[in-house]
Order: sequence, then C-alpha cells, then structure tokens
Amino acid sequence: MQRLSQVDLSAFNTLHLRAIARQFVQVDTRQQLLEQLPLLNDTSEPLLVLGGGSNVIFTADVEGLCLRINTRGIRSERIDNQRVRVTAEAGEPWHAFVSHCLDQGWYGLENLALIPGTVGAAPIQNIGAYGVEVKQSIHQLEVWDRAQGELRVLSNAQCLFGYRDSLFKGEQRDRYLIVSVTFDLATQFIPQLAYAGLANALAGCHAQGGCSARQVFGTVVRIRQQKLPDPAQLANAGSFFKNPVIAASQFEQLRRAYPAIVGYPDAAGVKLAAGWLIDQAGWKGRRQGSVGVHAEQALVLVNYGAATGQQLLQFAGEIQADIQTRFGVGLEVEPRIV
Repeated sequence: MQRLSQVDLSAFNTLHLRAIARQFVQVDTRQQLLEQLPLLNDTSEPLLVLGGGSNVIFTADVEGLCLRINTRGIRSERIDNQRVRVTAEAGEPWHAFVSHCLDQGWYGLENLALIPGTVGAAPIQNIGAYGVEVKQSIHQLEVWDRAQGELRVLSNAQCLFGYRDSLFKGEQRDRYLIVSVTFDLATQFIPQLAYAGLANALAGCHAQGGCSARQVFGTVVRIRQQKLPDPAQLANAGSFFKNPVIAASQFEQLRRAYPAIVGYPDAAGVKLAAGWLIDQAGWKGRRQGSVGVHAEQALVLVNYGAATGQQLLQFAGEIQADIQTRFGVGLEVEPRIV
C-alpha cells in the first residue's frame, strides 16, 4: 500500500468520468485501513472516500486525498433460533454479499440484489428497492470519527436513516468513515412482496406453495437486468434522481390532469415515480452529445463515452427544469456531486 499522486479516477467510477486525485490510497485489508485512520483526523484536508464509485459524479479534480476502501471480511454470530448478526467490512461488494448471505441461509436482503456499490456505501444512501430499504436490516455501524479521532459504534437510530438519506450525507458527510456494517438477518425466510411489480413477477411460484429466497433473488436480478444498463457495458450511476414526495392534495391535482400518473402512499404524502415523469415529458432515449437518458429506463442517465461531469449535470438540469415546468415537481439528484 502506498500513497500515489495524480491518479486518474475514470476507472474507479461507474460513470467513467475523468477526474484527477491529487493523492490516492487504496486499502485492501482491515488492518491497512486501521493504520490509515489516524492520519485522516485533520478535517481541514479534503478527503473523498470511494468504494465502488457507483454513486458519485465527478465535476472537478479531487484536491485532497482519495481513499478507496477495498476491504473484505464477513463474520457472524447466532442471536437466537430466528436471527443471526452478520458483520461485513465496508469494501465488500454489495451484490456478492447479498448472494453470500443467501448461501448461508441468512435472509432479509434478497430484494436488494444487484444494486451496485459496496457494503460501506449502502447505509450512506440507505439503498432500497422493491419495497425494502437497507435500514430495515442494519443493527449498527462501526465508524471512524475524524472529529474525535476514534473508532465508534453507531446504532441504527443514530444513523438517522430516511429515504435515500442518512447521517452520513449533508453536514456530517466528511466527519464519519464507515469501517464495517452489522446486520440482523433472519434464519427463516419470509418473502417481502409488498412491491406489486415483484409480487406479480413471482405470482407463479407463490401460487404453487411459496417462493424460495433464491427465486426472489433471481427474479430481482432478472428485472434489474431487463430495466437497467450494466455499467460495465454502458457507463451510468443507476437511478440519477430520487423519487419526489409531494402532498396528497398536489397528487390529486396531477392525477386529474394525468390519470396514469404513478404514485405510492408515503408518510409525508405521495411518492411519485420520477421515471414516469421523465418518460411522460419525452426525455426517455434522448441524447445530447455524449450524455443521454437510457432508452429503456428514464431514471438512468448515461455517459456514451466522452462526457464530463459538468456536461452530465447541465443535461440533468434541463430535465429538472422541464419537469418543474410541466408538473410543478422538483427532482433531486441522487448521486453525490464532487
């Protein structure tokens, strides 16, 4: 392990955006990470922590240190006859971790299959799909507190999870570095089929006496592969915009004008399908130079080869302005902008 200078980060982000890190360190083991942590206490020095690079938009070079976490390791302890506590190092690839849990008979994460990124990045975004959010399974996080210069354990409640949100975004974004994540998982499988699209896709096996965890996992993988482009084949960062939440009264007004509008009940009102709004406005499949909206999934913006982060954000801004004008709804960019 060594600190490198002037490293091109194109290969370390799934949008393949070019940015130069003034300093770059990759840690491959927990021990290497622990050795680096005391060196990160100077909060005046810019620090960018990078995992799989699937939720970041580079718009400029990285002036400080880019720390890429590639640590591995999974350990478990049985809580009782129905639950197991599983701890994974932050650098574990998320999808492989979900698959490993199924192999071991640990359940609760199968709806989150094929989401790109790492275990350590999952809580930051509170990743979610098909009716499940990762916060539902997280017990605690082990973090390095740069302000205090110490390892700490944060409970689920202390992480302040929300829709695609957590303590680790906003004002506290640069204070904590996630070292490992501990999950409470079930040892008896109960399918989570509240999401209608997934339930419909599994109707056959459900009618035959029930679906296995592997069937749910496989179906989620198949649906995602059909709807979402593989970043290895076409550069993208997955869902580019959050699904906006609006007041129920506004939703009723929109539904009168657009009877087919897609919305789901939410504690704060109604959650709209951002992809439907973008598709309805005619953006799906539209291309502008090297950036564009994917032809099959309107929520995904892609880099066709030579785009810059600035060009991508300019294109996204045009979409946001159009949706605001047409529907009176604001769209928020989901990936982190650097």
